[in-house]
Amino acid sequence: MPKRIAAYKLYTTSEGDTFDMLALAQYKDEKMASEIIRFNPDHAGVLVFEANVKLRIPIFDGSDAPATLPPWRQ
Repeated sequence: MPKRIAAYKLYTTSEGDTFDMLALAQYKDEKMASEIIRFNPDHAGVLVFEANVKLRIPIFDGSDAPATLPPWRQ
């Protein structure tokens, strides 16, 4: 089942941020960078961000988490 976006939070970039760095920091998985890019199409071509760029970071509802995970890991 695909992940569903429950909400988003605003993030203000620091000089040198990249989508994969943000994904690693937010989701502990740099492969999730595509989700952040998809949510911020106006910045899809940016490789390295300048400071003070506002991005929306999607928050997923966890519906794809296995039922065997304890609540604090879901």
